[in-house]
Amino acid sequence: MNDWIEQIKWDNNGLVPAIAQDHATGEVLMVAWMNREALQLTRLEQRAIYWSRSRQAIWRKGESSGHIQQLKQIRLDCDADVVLLEVEQLGDIACHTGRRSCFYRQLDSSGEQPIWKVVAPILKDPQDIY
Repeated sequence: MNDWIEQIKWDNNGLVPAIAQDHATGEVLMVAWMNREALQLTRLEQRAIYWSRSRQAIWRKGESSGHIQQLKQIRLDCDADVVLLEVEQLGDIACHTGRRSCFYRQLDSSGEQPIWKVVAPILKDPQDIY
């Protein structure tokens, strides 16, 4: 029986947001979605596996790019509606844009109008990855 998985508050589509965080630095790498199967597989295979909402299919992080997230720990937030995956990011790239993190834009409010400023470099051209 999988009581641990039933303690999660799944949304109406049977999904829960999952935050991937570097286990050594605490850096947030990305946010994706998981269904029960993805979370079960993540625990069993010890690597991040998500649910692709666009493809409606299981998505093993790194299956096409080689940028696998090796699982170190799974945590559940206080409301039981967000999963945190502490991972080791192999290849140092988590984002499909070729950057380490998907959170590479920072709000710059120094001018008349706030703008999103790119603050992290592309480590590898996505066309060379996919």
